[in-house]
Amino acid sequence: MTSVSASSLLRRFGVVIAWIVIIVVFTILKGSTFFTASNFTTILSSQAPLGILSLALLIPLAAGDYDLSVASVLTLASMVAAILNVSHGVPIVLAVIIAIVVGGLVGLVNASICIGFGIDPFIVTLGMGTFIDGITLWISNSTPVSGISSGLTNIVVVFRAGDLSYEFYYVLVIAILIWYLFDYTPAGRRVQIVGKGREVARLSGLSVNKIRLLAFVAAGALSAVAGVVYLGTSGTADPSAGTSLLLPAFAAVFLGSTTIRPGRFNPWGTLVAVYFLTTGITGLSLLGVSTFVQQLFYGGALIISVALSSLGGNNLLRRNRRSRGPVAQMVTGHPVAGDEIPIERGT
Repeated sequence: MTSVSASSLLRRFGVVIAWIVIIVVFTILKGSTFFTASNFTTILSSQAPLGILSLALLIPLAAGDYDLSVASVLTLASMVAAILNVSHGVPIVLAVIIAIVVGGLVGLVNASICIGFGIDPFIVTLGMGTFIDGITLWISNSTPVSGISSGLTNIVVVFRAGDLSYEFYYVLVIAILIWYLFDYTPAGRRVQIVGKGREVARLSGLSVNKIRLLAFVAAGALSAVAGVVYLGTSGTADPSAGTSLLLPAFAAVFLGSTTIRPGRFNPWGTLVAVYFLTTGITGLSLLGVSTFVQQLFYGGALIISVALSSLGGNNLLRRNRRSRGPVAQMVTGHPVAGDEIPIERGT
C-alpha cells in the first residue's frame, strides 16, 4: 500500500518535485544571485504572457485539436492594440477590446476551415499562423511600435500586490477560471469528452462541431489577452514577439499533462510546468551557460513530456477511438472502466 501510494504521489507531483530539486541545485550552485526574493519575483511575474498563452493552447488541445497559430495571434493582438493606441489615438481600453475581438475572429476562422472542410487543424493553424505573421509585418512595416499608453503598463507591470506585479494575478485568475470550467461545469466536461473520442461523443448526443468551434474561439481570444499582457509588460509591440513562445507553450502544456492530473490537460499542471521551465532557464543563464541551451531545454522538455504522456497507453496526441467508461456504457449498454469524466447531454 505504501509503495503504491508513493508511486501515485510521484506520478502526480513528479514535475513539482523536479521543480523543487532544480531550485535546490541552483541555490547550491549560485545561491547569492538565484535564491533571492527579486529573482523569484521576476520569475513569477515576467512569465505572464507565456503562462496565458499556454493556457490558451490548452483549451483546443483538451478538445483534441492543435492550434499552432496561438503565438502569431499573440503578436498580432499586441500590434493591433499598439497601432490603434499610438498611431490612431484610440483609447487603450477600446484598443485592447478590439485586439481581443481580432483574436477571437482568428479562432473562428480556424474552426470554420477545420470543421467546414474537414482539414487537419495542424495544417490549417500552421498556415494561419504564417498568414497572420505576414499581416503583422505588413501593418507594422516590420518595425516595433512603442509609446503605448501608461494606463496599460501600469495595470500590467507597474502596479503591485504583495511584491508581485498584477500580471501574475491575471495568469492565476485565468487558470482558476479554466480549472473551474473543466472540473465543475457541463461545458468543460463536454470539451474533455470530445477530446477523448469524437465519434462516441457525437453518438452520445454532444454537439461536437460546436464544442470544437468554441474551443478555437476561446484559444484565439485568450491568445490575444496574452498579447495585450505582453504589450503591457514590454511597453512595445514587436512584430516577432510570439516566435519564441510557441515551443515553450507546447512544452508547458504537455509537461503539465503529466502532473497534478496525469493524463489530462490541466491548468495547474500547465502553470507548474511554465515555472519549472522558466526556473531552469533562469538558473542556467545565471551559471553563464550559452543561450542555445534554452532551445535544447525547451525542445528536450517537449519530447520528454510527450513521451511521458504516452506511457501506459495514455497518449494525448492520439484521439482515442475506443469506447470507454460512462460514455461507452451509455452507447453500448455495457460498463467499461477507464473514463472518469461524467457525460453531460446537450448542444
